[in-house]
Amino acid sequence: MSEPIRLSKRVIELFACSRREADLYITGGWVSVDGEVVEAPQFKVAEGQRVELLPGASLDAVEPVSLLLNAPAGSYGEALLRLPTRDNHWQDDPHAQRILHGHFLRQEQSLPLQKGASGLVILSQDWRAQRKLREDGSKLEQEYLVDVTGEMAPNGLERLKKGLLHKGTQYPPCKASWQSEQRLRFALKNPAPDLLRQLCAALGLQIREMKRIRVGGVPMAKLPVGEWRYLGEKERF
Repeated sequence: MSEPIRLSKRVIELFACSRREADLYITGGWVSVDGEVVEAPQFKVAEGQRVELLPGASLDAVEPVSLLLNAPAGSYGEALLRLPTRDNHWQDDPHAQRILHGHFLRQEQSLPLQKGASGLVILSQDWRAQRKLREDGSKLEQEYLVDVTGEMAPNGLERLKKGLLHKGTQYPPCKASWQSEQRLRFALKNPAPDLLRQLCAALGLQIREMKRIRVGGVPMAKLPVGEWRYLGEKERF
C-alpha cells in the first residue's frame, strides 16, 4: 500500500497542472478531498481518497481582505487576530463572499480601541487599507458611545468642544453630546489609549461601558458582539 502524498502533488497528477497552479487551486478553495474542501497544499492524501476540482475553479490568487469585528470589552492585541473564524462570521453580512483560510492569515490591527472598550475593530491584510489607516489615521474621526455615572461639571460639553484644561493638562478638542441621561456620544480624532476615561474623570463622571461604533466613514451598524464581517468594496474609511 503506497504512502500518502501531498495534496498538491495529487492535483498535479490528476489535472496536469504546474506546482504553482496546484497551489493556487488549493489555497483558492477549489479542491475537495472526499467531498470536503481542503486549502492546505501539504495536506496528505491516501491513494483511495477522492480528489476533485470544484466547478468554476480559478487560478486567480486569493485577494487580500479587510475584516470588521465587533470585539467584546477587554479584547486587545494579538488575541484580536485570533477572534475571526468561520464559525463567528455574521450570517447577515451584506458583503459576504467565499470564506477562505487565507483570509485569516497575516491580518494586522489598525487604530486600537480605547482601553476597556468594546466595539469596532479593523483587521486587514490589504496593504492599501493598512497604508490608508497608518498614514491618515490621525485624521479619521472615531465615534464612541459611553455609558457613565455621576454628574457632569458645569459647561462640560462646551469645555470638551474647546479643549478641556484640567489640572494643568490640556486635552484636544472633541465633539460630545448626550444620547440619553447616562449615555454620551464622543467623536474625536486619534485618541490616546485612555483619553475618554481621563476626559470623563476630569468632568466628574465614571465610565461604566464604552463602545466604538464608527471609524471614518465605516460604521459598525448591526454587527453582533463577537462576530465579524467583510469590509465592502465600496466602503471607505
